[in-house]
Amino acid sequence: MGKKGKREKKGKGAEKTAAKMERKVSRRAKKEEEDLEALIAEFQNLDAKKTQIIETSCPPPSPRLNGSLSAHPEKDELILFGGEYFNGQKTYLYNELYVYNIRKNSWTKVEIPNPPPRRCAHQAAVVPTAGGQLWVFGGEFASPSGEQFYHYKDLWVLHLATKTWEQIKASGGPSGRSGHRMVACKRQLIIFGGFHESMRDYIYYNDVYAFNLDSFTWSKLAPSGIGPAPRSGCQMATTPEGSMIIYGGYSKQRIKKDVDKGTLHTDMFLLKTEGSGKEEDKWAWSRLNPSGVKPTPRSGFSVAIGPNNRSLLFGGVHDEEEEESIEGDFFNDIYFYDIGKNRWFPGQLKGPKSEKRKRRRGRQAEAESAGDEEVEKQALQGPVEIVKEVVAEDGTVMTIKQVISGPAEEKERSASEEEEEEDGALAPQVEPCPRSNAMLAVKHGVLYVYGGMFEVGDRQFTLSDLYSIDLHKMEEWKVLVEIDPKAQEWLEESESDEEDDDMEGAEGGEEEEESCEEESEDEGGEEQHPSVQPDEKHADYLSRTEHYWIKLAHSNMGPDAKEKKVVKVAHAMAKTFYEDSF
Repeated sequence: MGKKGKREKKGKGAEKTAAKMERKVSRRAKKEEEDLEALIAEFQNLDAKKTQIIETSCPPPSPRLNGSLSAHPEKDELILFGGEYFNGQKTYLYNELYVYNIRKNSWTKVEIPNPPPRRCAHQAAVVPTAGGQLWVFGGEFASPSGEQFYHYKDLWVLHLATKTWEQIKASGGPSGRSGHRMVACKRQLIIFGGFHESMRDYIYYNDVYAFNLDSFTWSKLAPSGIGPAPRSGCQMATTPEGSMIIYGGYSKQRIKKDVDKGTLHTDMFLLKTEGSGKEEDKWAWSRLNPSGVKPTPRSGFSVAIGPNNRSLLFGGVHDEEEEESIEGDFFNDIYFYDIGKNRWFPGQLKGPKSEKRKRRRGRQAEAESAGDEEVEKQALQGPVEIVKEVVAEDGTVMTIKQVISGPAEEKERSASEEEEEEDGALAPQVEPCPRSNAMLAVKHGVLYVYGGMFEVGDRQFTLSDLYSIDLHKMEEWKVLVEIDPKAQEWLEESESDEEDDDMEGAEGGEEEEESCEEESEDEGGEEQHPSVQPDEKHADYLSRTEHYWIKLAHSNMGPDAKEKKVVKVAHAMAKTFYEDSF
């Protein structure tokens, strides 16, 4: 048998294995999904009681990740939908809709009757039809324990002009999944990949579906050529010609019983149509070999389409998988992919123009001193590490490390890229802390980064901060909403069931509505304090303090570092106790 025949036989075998696994996963997931469907139905019954549209000014949304952030096609607004939050004991899913006004730097919560069920890891795409439409497909719902999952296969559209949700029921669409990718291209929604997971099994996809926005019909594409391996969380971007680009992603496979091996994909593919983007067009996969400086391997990165025919990638995490634990290195860098040139390059901050002029004048003066030249050379070439510390309300110190690399060395560069990278090696500036699973949107050439998460040891920190950067200038990040240490709740598994009972009924975002009401009351009148006696507060303060000192004593920090942290945390705790008491 020739090589071609062997490849075809191998391909058919892989298809049969995938189909067998999908049936197995489907059977085992059926009962789990039936259990979760009842819980989802309860939440939908609560949502059904809302019969009118209510818009309320509110503080920034609570911490979350794996939601969607989309730019309004006609207004200077960003639309945040869904997401998840884990506090160490329970998983919360959201289906709230928030609108961020870019000009006013303000948030509005929009309650619309009959919204999609709570979810995360879905996909959203905006089209300019009839005043703007936000299309949402798939995603997942998790049990409060985070051990059971329900994967959606529903399609919804939010009519932005009338503020109404509508579920689109059409047969022949993708199976239930999350972590997939969806883009709008030439009156179609194109969906690729994703995964479906039950308690014991999982399956990753590499299929492609198209939804026609005119006929409201699904079609499964059958591209020729060798395409990407099954994966989730990849980058998917459209070209001006109507083709799709796939980069990276994550998948895992079982190598033996109860042992899984994860794969960080770094390959790149082009899905090209031979026609005008209609259902009957022929599609073909081909492999891309881009030049330039590619992103380091990672998962959980966030993606967006920037100006100048470039897609971009932000953040993510590279997990070092040990036998009993996983340690992750989180990122806060930006990589651009120039679609026209098939070229990757890292985004480098140039700094404000006034600062650049000062540095240029300084360089000319320093050129007279050989010693100063050597110092400057080292500063340009070596990476700079910045360490920030944020003290959470419970006294835990979050140490955030950022490594800002020097400009990348390349032989071939365009004039514009040389200028961008030449100005990139400046003094450290304010940047979002490293994170994964953040939400991105681009409006008028400005990138907005909201939320996400990072980990310190066994603790997960979910973020609610908001940053922006002008992608045309790449001068500096702007902090629109800072990290709120008081929002960093974490409940250890060993903590009392009493605290756990207090959280009952909060899954799905009810606590969100209460926090909005409380904040608005605080703004309008007196400060609201819990009715706790000073002695109880004192005992609580001592308990939290003792917990932290024990944790610090067993850390691997040097004596000098410990001493500094002791002083810093003592001040922070004393300040918190004083403010709470009076």
